[in-house]
Amino acid sequence: MGAYTKEINRRRTFAIISHPDAGKTTLTEKFLLYGGAINLAGSVKGKATARHAVSDWMEIEKERGISVTSSVLQFEYDGFCINILDTPGHQDFSEDTYRTLMAADSAVMVIDANKGVEPQTRKLFKVCAMRGIPIFTFINKLDRDVDDMFALLDEIESELGIATCPINWPIGSGKAFQGVYDREKECIYKFTDTEKGTKEGAVTEVSVSDRDGLVNLIGENATDILLDEIELLDGASAEFDLSRVHAGKLTPVFFGSALTNFGVEEFLKHFLDMTTTPLSRVADCGEIIPDEHDFSAFVFKIQANMNKNHRDRIAFMRICSGKFDATKEVRHVQGGKTLRLSQPQQIMANERKILEEAYAGDIIGVFDPGIFSIGDTVCAPKENFRYAGIPTFAPEHFARVRQVDTMKRKQFVKGINQIAQEGAIQIFQEFNSGMEEVIVGVVGVLQFDVLKYRMENEYNVEIRLENLPYEHIRWIENKEIDLNKIVGTSDMKKVCDLKGNPLLLFVNSWSIGMTLDRNKDLVLSEFGTAE
Repeated sequence: MGAYTKEINRRRTFAIISHPDAGKTTLTEKFLLYGGAINLAGSVKGKATARHAVSDWMEIEKERGISVTSSVLQFEYDGFCINILDTPGHQDFSEDTYRTLMAADSAVMVIDANKGVEPQTRKLFKVCAMRGIPIFTFINKLDRDVDDMFALLDEIESELGIATCPINWPIGSGKAFQGVYDREKECIYKFTDTEKGTKEGAVTEVSVSDRDGLVNLIGENATDILLDEIELLDGASAEFDLSRVHAGKLTPVFFGSALTNFGVEEFLKHFLDMTTTPLSRVADCGEIIPDEHDFSAFVFKIQANMNKNHRDRIAFMRICSGKFDATKEVRHVQGGKTLRLSQPQQIMANERKILEEAYAGDIIGVFDPGIFSIGDTVCAPKENFRYAGIPTFAPEHFARVRQVDTMKRKQFVKGINQIAQEGAIQIFQEFNSGMEEVIVGVVGVLQFDVLKYRMENEYNVEIRLENLPYEHIRWIENKEIDLNKIVGTSDMKKVCDLKGNPLLLFVNSWSIGMTLDRNKDLVLSEFGTAE
């Protein structure tokens, strides 16, 4: 397996997380710019004529200026092969982000320097902490005035419960932002503003021990403030310890402005030095080490209609071990079949590149004729193990959905099923009613808008949604129990999911306890598992 080691070791696979508008998509664009993958970065906001960000490909994303699905982007930089998983920042699409984090080895957390730690940052950080994956922090928007950098570091530590270690430090902010001080090299980098969207821009480097050089470059006042802050930093911040970074206990902090390119390439270089090669994964047979096992991967995302002309479905897989060879057959463990993965491709937003081979750490998309589910394992034919399932998050909002034109029943059933298989929505049928009564559950209400938009634009079916009062859902663990015999409360509804698993919906949380009291054999769970 040694022949694969060199290729696997140069892979870096990370997700970018943030609250909406912290500048995550802009930072992703600049990474691609430095990697030579694009020549001109797109502006995320702006007039209708403006370029759209490369990682935002769905029509509704372009219209609203928000990311609603995770994009997968690959590029080369300085001998590394980098896979970026760009995630939606909006909380209504957090479930897609949770699943994407399962496919990442580390995360870059983007924080708006003016707003600090925001609710969605907190939520996403928790998922990273649960998995124990390394987190690197990029404090963005230094091109705007910022009150107090030290208070911002304190906020990250107290809000998220992780120690911080600034790797560099900003010199001023807003119009007074002049560059950054590199703590390891003990020198400052003075930046000139660049034409937005291009990477050219002069960098002047001066040692911090050369006071006259500093004064000449950034002025006396900025020099005095910087020297005071360096002294404070050395006394107050945590020591850098790479083993603590890899354990998710310490976050290296970088400062810059993705919009004007300040500090982006410096961050990328440091990040690549500090982050790990593809990590091992746990399967039901034990630990799977990337360069010691044959090919294996798991499905973490399914996306229908990425290409409007082809009406296709793509299953995204994270390769966990070995080398993928497009000419060889693989075992689809859950389906119990050996098959060849069709049209394997790497996807940069909506552009695709058919590939012959890929390695552990890479993300590939394969054509899905409807056989894959989120959480499925594929591996070399002689292997037969499963990676742990991906948690299904409980929907918090429910609606009954109907098609306006009853003649379009076939398209309606196809569309609603395909979108549900992507994991963006969950669909349920009322117990004993079949597909006549379809109930949709979502994590965030904006998903209802996306569902309506996609049904009309991709499947040509107009739908009506009728909001339902249910707020709590429970999976029934002991599936052998007879649903007819469950004694519930007046606000309880019995439903089944796509795979026929029984579930209960409740309006009030206290009804859950009452139902358990009335049915001593009943075992309920807050989470389902994608298997």
